[in-house]
Amino acid sequence: MLKRNLLLWLFTVAMTFGISAQKYEWKEAQSGGYSYKYVTNDPTNARFYTLKNGLTVILSPTNKEPRIQCYVAVKAGSKTDPATNTGLAHYLEHLLFKGTDKYGSLDWEKEKVQLDKIDALYEEYNHTKDPVQRKAIYKRIDSVSGVASKYAIANEYDKMMTAMGAQNTNAFTSFEKTVYTDDVPANALSKYITVQAERFRNPILRIFHTELEAVYEEKNRSLDSDNSEVFETLFASLFKKHNYGLQTTIGTVEHLKNPSLKEIRKYFHTYYVPNNMAVVLSGDFDPDQAIAEIDKAFSYMQPKAVPQYTFEQEDPITAPIIKKVVGPDAENVSIVFRLPGNQHKDALLADLVGEILTNGKAGLIDLNLVKKQKLLGAGAGAYTLIDYGLLYLSGSPLEGQSLEQVKDLILEQIDNLKKGNFDDDLIPSIINNMKKYTIESTESYSNRANMLMEAFTDNLDWKDRVTYVNNLSKLTKTDIVAFANKYLGNNYVAVYKEKGQRTNVEKIEKPAITPVETNADKQSAFVKMVNEMPSTPVKPVFLDYNKDLKKGKLGKAEVLYVQNKDNELYRLSFRYKVGTLNDLKLAMATNYSQFLGTDKKSAEQLTKELYKIASSFSISASGEYTTVNISGLQENFEAAVKIYEDFIANVKVDEEALQALKARIVKSRIDSKANRNSIMQSLTNYAMYGPKNPSNYTLSNAEIEATTGKELVGKLKNLNSVEQTIIYYGPLTLQELTAKLKPLHKVPAKFAKVATKKEFKQVEQIKNQVLFADYEMVQAETRWVRNTVPYNPVESTVIRAFNNYFGGGMGSLVFQTIRESKALAYSTYGYYATPGKKTDKYHILAYVGSQADKFKEAVEAMNELLTTMPELPANLELAKLQIKQEIETERVTQDGIIYSYLYDQRMGLKEDIRKKVYESIDNVTMKDIKDFHDKYISKKPYTYVILASEKKLSEDELKKIGEFKKLTLEELFGY
Repeated sequence: MLKRNLLLWLFTVAMTFGISAQKYEWKEAQSGGYSYKYVTNDPTNARFYTLKNGLTVILSPTNKEPRIQCYVAVKAGSKTDPATNTGLAHYLEHLLFKGTDKYGSLDWEKEKVQLDKIDALYEEYNHTKDPVQRKAIYKRIDSVSGVASKYAIANEYDKMMTAMGAQNTNAFTSFEKTVYTDDVPANALSKYITVQAERFRNPILRIFHTELEAVYEEKNRSLDSDNSEVFETLFASLFKKHNYGLQTTIGTVEHLKNPSLKEIRKYFHTYYVPNNMAVVLSGDFDPDQAIAEIDKAFSYMQPKAVPQYTFEQEDPITAPIIKKVVGPDAENVSIVFRLPGNQHKDALLADLVGEILTNGKAGLIDLNLVKKQKLLGAGAGAYTLIDYGLLYLSGSPLEGQSLEQVKDLILEQIDNLKKGNFDDDLIPSIINNMKKYTIESTESYSNRANMLMEAFTDNLDWKDRVTYVNNLSKLTKTDIVAFANKYLGNNYVAVYKEKGQRTNVEKIEKPAITPVETNADKQSAFVKMVNEMPSTPVKPVFLDYNKDLKKGKLGKAEVLYVQNKDNELYRLSFRYKVGTLNDLKLAMATNYSQFLGTDKKSAEQLTKELYKIASSFSISASGEYTTVNISGLQENFEAAVKIYEDFIANVKVDEEALQALKARIVKSRIDSKANRNSIMQSLTNYAMYGPKNPSNYTLSNAEIEATTGKELVGKLKNLNSVEQTIIYYGPLTLQELTAKLKPLHKVPAKFAKVATKKEFKQVEQIKNQVLFADYEMVQAETRWVRNTVPYNPVESTVIRAFNNYFGGGMGSLVFQTIRESKALAYSTYGYYATPGKKTDKYHILAYVGSQADKFKEAVEAMNELLTTMPELPANLELAKLQIKQEIETERVTQDGIIYSYLYDQRMGLKEDIRKKVYESIDNVTMKDIKDFHDKYISKKPYTYVILASEKKLSEDELKKIGEFKKLTLEELFGY
């Protein structure tokens, strides 16, 4: 698929002003004492600065929301890892959250003495082969680390970001980049710049051995992922001379076991230099002020020549390379063709080829395979890196269908591509759809920042990005056919992912780690200084349902309306008050609908007709509602609605499609029972609702087989007789909307009755219980589940404060204790969950995903927190401050207003609950949090939901936790 967050958005310019009328040129300008470059007619209004030390700064101001998406990007990823220290760039990403000599430390001089000892010990450890000696050295590392931690303050970075109201604080490493991300309030930009400049000045690699354990756990998660193994196998087969295939981003187990702090520092000083980095901002700010502050803050950085990655060209692939991966998840096949990198002129064609194969609607794979249900699922897309690109195709088989048959079906579409067997108007249709997708995807400042960041890290000329769709629209069918014949022959790699037991699974052994101090209640002078920096207050904006949305009527149906004043997109929904809890076969009927046509048009013709006008409709069923969603450009509103209404009135039974659908449903069920996430969710529902629950409330295979096409089509045709709400966000006025809909959508004079809704009651946990399911995996996943009391809006403020304080982020008690101090997990959390409607109960959900050999300690650590909550008043103040700042800068807009209104109705609320939270959050005390914890969480019975390999966890140990019950997949899924 095309990279829509960039490519589609850029089409806005072309569609708004006309492609031929625009000139896209690099220009220079000056403002605020700084020179910058920009591209004419660039809708992002991005300014590109290069500071004296070589630092790139890219600024894209927009004032839609009082927030800013911020990136610090470094052109350094796993491609540039030393072959002797793979995973190093990713290590470093983790360690850039640990602070500097100014923050993260209580006493830097004393801490440094201990950190120097740790450095030396790791070098000794790396050069020692004898296992006994290594164990002894590691024991010394653990001991000295404990002393060093007494001077360290864990997660001060996260606390600073929390205090300024930041969201989505994180980072990621890939082949060619490491990127540090934050979304900050507009009034906190000066604080953000101050913190980032300090962050990269002199990073200290503190609290190292526990963070290394977090990386181990991340590695273990990848070892449990069949998809990760498929990806790594594909790249290793495709690239024999390039680091894309020679090493992975997370690194080898051997290198993870033998880290070198000296090599990590060397890497930092080599690549984290200003001429190899960029600061990217998009949001509500003054660019003149921002560039001056960034320049001053980062001026200490000195430029340095950066070694360029060089490689030997890969040998051509002259015959198919077939590999096999075995694991517990469902079968699939992946096929990859190697292509030139993103600087090559054919990279443009690669993207379009991916879209012609799969665009979700009218691509060759969409129409010839998915629509005709010739396999369970399939897709394709271009994945372009700097040095090479690739075309990635994948497919999943039906029951009894071999992976080779799936591969052949997919390759038939490549043959169609090479022969030009696709509609002449497919390319113009793709271009037409970009207008819609573009506007949708770039209504947020975060998407713009991401596009600009990727252009920097991927060495792309922004002018080429702005003119992308212009250039794309010039490509012809002849170009596509020539590309396919040039690159897509017998030169592919295919990986068959087969279902079975893994062999030779690597495992990182649990080292002996003594919990380290986190000093969570302490604060450095630098953090105090940042927190005290002045900022302009931002006033919150709350929803007023009497003003922010309008209500109308179309016959007996209520119309909920918000006008789109920004662009020409609309979204229309018919929300019927009937769902799978009333009729289990509704899900089957709505699924069936996508493969059906009418008495005059086939399913394929309908899809093509909608795609040509950049419109779509879909029908989906959930527990309580069935929803029809129609969207597109307002100019095609009536045409799209007519297509839908004609379809629903004249939809025709297709027995061949029904039999194929039944086969796909049965295979999907088999695959769900092999998917660990599905199993975990089913276990959780069993814990919340008991043996009869939403996960196993389903049709039997016999009931599916007995279902007729006439029965399902009847359910579709009867939808409009049911009580319904019409939801619209678009350019029309409410009066124009109802006038246009009236002749198109006939609302009955009286709504039909529907079957009584199935209700599930949450069970009461009266004793500790263990619900266990066996799954072949390295890790052990554990959830704590407990239902409490029905919804009470009076407790909303305390609940939000408690969740932030206790287990809602990297600065929370749960994360600090279980990951930072005890190194027991990569992922862990704990929160008090609000129900989806007022008659339901709250529930507690806590989680730890750890190595199986850490299971006992992980469970004990979470139980300790659930029983006795540490009281850290300063952390609570941070949690409260973050909540206030989030509310101050949050803006609910577009049809989000309508869905907020509908949710609040379900909760029995008449006004925006955020208003009460904001007005009362300052009054929440540590005693309130402690009382809340004592009342609902401490010393209470829980249901422990555990997914792990029974070969790695002792049943006797599990029985010590609570009453043990091993559940079968049939009990969990109901089939």
